[in-house]
Amino acid sequence: MKKVYLDYNASTPLAPEVADYMYPFLTDFYGNPSALHWAGQPVKKKLNLARKQVSELLSCSPEEIIFTSGGSEANNHALKGYFFKHLTRGKHIITSKIEHPAIIEPLKFLERLGAEITMVDVNEYGMVSPGDIEKAIRKDTILITVMHSNNEVGTLQHIEEIGEIARKHNITFHTDASQSIGKVPVDVNQLKVDMLTIAGHKMYAPKGIGALFIRKGIELEPLIHGAGHEFGMRAGTENTLLAAGLGKACELAAKYAVDGRLADLTDYFWKELKEAFGDQVVLNGHGERRLPNTLNVSFVNRIGQDILSSIPQLAASTGSACHSGKVELSPVLREMGVPEHIGMGAVRFSLGRNTTKSELDQVIFWLKEVI
Repeated sequence: MKKVYLDYNASTPLAPEVADYMYPFLTDFYGNPSALHWAGQPVKKKLNLARKQVSELLSCSPEEIIFTSGGSEANNHALKGYFFKHLTRGKHIITSKIEHPAIIEPLKFLERLGAEITMVDVNEYGMVSPGDIEKAIRKDTILITVMHSNNEVGTLQHIEEIGEIARKHNITFHTDASQSIGKVPVDVNQLKVDMLTIAGHKMYAPKGIGALFIRKGIELEPLIHGAGHEFGMRAGTENTLLAAGLGKACELAAKYAVDGRLADLTDYFWKELKEAFGDQVVLNGHGERRLPNTLNVSFVNRIGQDILSSIPQLAASTGSACHSGKVELSPVLREMGVPEHIGMGAVRFSLGRNTTKSELDQVIFWLKEVI
């Protein structure tokens, strides 16, 4: 039975070039990178190279990159680390209502410790208004965090404009770019961000590795205390194997971020869906300002999970949550004002480097059979 994978926003396969590059780290580069002898120093050089590869993708300095266990840790470190380091300056943080749980849950935790959180609304496209961010700023605002692109509907936020506002008010600005890296160009200086999150498994690197860009001069309290690894920001012997994989993936991502193939495939898929289902299929998110690989659509008066369950050979996802057998509308779509009879039929198709036109045609055929 033919299987089709259209869930690249959830996780990507390991790129073959990355797997090949990582193999020697399983056998030859086994020394501790902190050791000064013959076994440690070659590993240190490889770790430095990986940091340089990540920094070049973001147009920053290698010293501004720390490796983490993934996007969730990077987000937690950015939020908690900044809050605890700057308690005397203020306790107010601004975010949006459609952030990933890796942002929302750390903020809820900080709220229990005295933080005051303002969650800004989004419009019908899932877009945050920079003006609303500015209106939410208070004298005690110390941090703004807004995702670069939404993981469900793919909408790209006006990060550069929010960055300008943050700088005007002397407020530190963080963005979670986990879904964006390798799909669109990401330059921390152009975006005017002070911290930025990367997740390896979203960009054809291994699971269990990520990175946090911390602009020079930004001070954070470490999440993990111990010896002075990662410029004193994250204790623990570095995972050179996974860091090397992330570095290689970042090197590859520079090429794919400007490749228009995925955008063309996604546009083709949407055109075929509209031709097959007409008014019974609706686009969620912005029609143009979105990730080139992401297509979140709703099949009107249907349940998205029921559709996917009827096509077991298709790997895609819904934003809906299932609790005790009851399917609930995705919080992101709810905040966008999508009616239940439309939102409950949502399916997110996220394409990747391995996706082919014939696979998309096969999915259209399966959907016609079910719907």
